[in-house]
Amino acid sequence: MTTKIQTAGATKPAEVKSGVSPAMVLIAGWLVPGAGHLLLGKWVRAIFLAVSILAMFGIGIALQGKVYLPNTGDPLDMLGFAGDLGSGLVYGLARMLGWGAATVQVATADYGTKFIVVAGLLNIVAAVDAHSLAIGRKRS
Repeated sequence: MTTKIQTAGATKPAEVKSGVSPAMVLIAGWLVPGAGHLLLGKWVRAIFLAVSILAMFGIGIALQGKVYLPNTGDPLDMLGFAGDLGSGLVYGLARMLGWGAATVQVATADYGTKFIVVAGLLNIVAAVDAHSLAIGRKRS
């Protein structure tokens, strides 16, 4: 089905798969890495994104990186939390299983923390990309 999206005074067609709203694509893409692209039928891109984001998060955990918690009061910790939260349900799984909660004891843990944060930021970029594809702002 083709819909018209009004952006900055211009109307352009947006290809939206039947039954999938752009908002759903954005939310699904944030919650599950690659899901937004999968809903749009871009399964190769979805697989690459999911593998990349999950691998980065997993490497970060393997390097004993820190998973940030909310409400620590430190501005840098709050930014780290925002980056971690970008991983969606993966962040929730890490919190439930206690991953990244231990006190940092090795030098590689700082690198692991950065891997975890960047995985979340990459997931946010991927979700926004899927949304842009869904509304027709970007062509595949």
